[in-house]
Amino acid sequence: MEPSGVVASARERVRDAVRGEIIVAARAQLATEGAGALSLRAVARELGMASSAVYRYFKSRDDLLTALIVEAYDSLGAEAEAAATLGQGSLEHWRNACRAVRRWALSRPTEYTLIYGSPVPGYQAPELTVAPASRVLFALAALLAEANDAGELVEDPSTVLPTSLDTEMRALADFAIPGVAPSIVAKALVAWNQLFGQISFEVFGQLHGLVQDTDAFFEFAIDAMGRFVGFRPA
Repeated sequence: MEPSGVVASARERVRDAVRGEIIVAARAQLATEGAGALSLRAVARELGMASSAVYRYFKSRDDLLTALIVEAYDSLGAEAEAAATLGQGSLEHWRNACRAVRRWALSRPTEYTLIYGSPVPGYQAPELTVAPASRVLFALAALLAEANDAGELVEDPSTVLPTSLDTEMRALADFAIPGVAPSIVAKALVAWNQLFGQISFEVFGQLHGLVQDTDAFFEFAIDAMGRFVGFRPA
């Protein structure tokens, strides 16, 4: 008789494989039906499973939706983190991280829409989605810290923040990136919003008729925003 530990491990592998198949089928349903129409029963039919069997892996539609959201955020975060180490100097690291986010969004528009599109009616994201959702933002924070330590982050002395915003940005800097000026933190948040705004316009077709060479436009934008933040070549 096999040791119980081996049997448990085999069961876990089977469970992980089936769970993965459910997520793949659910992702395909997202692409055709949208997040609001996601259905455990429909996923079960697609896989030739009984509905009750699917409920052993995901307790509800929201549970499955949360798994898809976490997977999407983690996938995007991993791409941004890896790209942020490529190239020479902080400005190029910033550009590469932005390029990675855009590549991911254009190659996986369904998942991008799930996490950055309209909220899903009736769904409230649980707290366990917060850490995965923060990975891209923390990758940017790491870039700021790296650039600051390398002397590649320059504060514009003419930038003056309103008192309330200065207080918020100072607290945020103390928490995540000590030593980085509050005005630079504020500009980095502007750049972060601009990055996802521009990518959303491209993913959702809102640049159609305005910009034909979207690659060149994106390169111009991330270079301009990088310099706006204060990234400078060494």
